[in-house]
Amino acid sequence: MKKNFRVFIPAALALSGFLAACQPEATAPVFEQGWVRAMPPSAHMTAAYGVLRNDTDSAITLVAFASPAFGDVSLHRTVQVDGMARMREVESLTLQPGEIAELEPGGLHLMLMMPAGPLPAGSDVPLDITAADGRSFRFEVPVEQR
Repeated sequence: MKKNFRVFIPAALALSGFLAACQPEATAPVFEQGWVRAMPPSAHMTAAYGVLRNDTDSAITLVAFASPAFGDVSLHRTVQVDGMARMREVESLTLQPGEIAELEPGGLHLMLMMPAGPLPAGSDVPLDITAADGRSFRFEVPVEQR
């Protein structure tokens, strides 16, 4: 029996186009592989790391960082100045569509200062990131002993 693929192929293409159009459009950045460094009870700051990814169709500029678990959260970059590692605050971070920013020890990271209370390993820290257009995104990031 001979099958008529001339009818099948256009129908399959139309269906795949319809299904692609039904996919929800990404409207927020993604924060994956995130973790917060566990801190001793007497510490007054720690850091958050992970990968920020822009899966949207347009550039997004991140301008504010906060957490109800900390009195102050800011984006920092570690740079070498005269052979010494120094932290410099980063006022904003623009990610183009598909672009990633790796937050890692010794590089770009979120400084979490003035903890509201103890944060044992295994707990989660809510991190709020605000874009220049006013949208705010919340991410739950686990505290890890590393």
